[in-house]
Amino acid sequence: MEDGGYKIVDQNATYFLTFTVVGWIDLFTRKECKQIIIDSLKYCQQQKGLMIYAYVLMESHIHLVASAQEKSSGISAIIRDFKKFTSKQIIQWMQNNTVESRKEWMEMVFRYYGKYTANNAVFQVWKQDNCPKICALPEFTFQKINYIHQNPVVSGIVDDPVAYIYSSARNYAGISDTVLDVIVLDHTSYIGYVPG
Repeated sequence: MEDGGYKIVDQNATYFLTFTVVGWIDLFTRKECKQIIIDSLKYCQQQKGLMIYAYVLMESHIHLVASAQEKSSGISAIIRDFKKFTSKQIIQWMQNNTVESRKEWMEMVFRYYGKYTANNAVFQVWKQDNCPKICALPEFTFQKINYIHQNPVVSGIVDDPVAYIYSSARNYAGISDTVLDVIVLDHTSYIGYVPG
């Protein structure tokens, strides 16, 4: 499942993950597509044991710092199920959408990538690589959390990370009006990676 030299070796460790839409299509400029992602992440938290410590949903990709509960099927299975389900939901949204101006173009791109990937019947929405990087040290973990929270600022979407609602920056700032609950880490309680 993972390409590019990064692999998930411990199913219960904490990882920095990136899920990217093929062709860098900016799907998540559409509110319906954002909601598919948020609803699926919530489901994974409640039903599959996904533990999210930080996230940001950008125009064409998602960054997470996450792990899986010990009694879950592991982070790889959760990611696989999340990407499979959201792919189906996004394709269904695209095919049923009568007002999407880029519908034909998106269908062409998803079909093109699907054609060259044996795992897909017709369409591919997500790149195969999740770029998992293990969060072995608190310094690395908090560097990634800061990177996640600064993404919308660096991209010029907002001037202040807490102004972007599709990010855990609001959770870390103690703002109660958030889109997704996360487990807020602090430097004093974070123990880092403990090999299983």
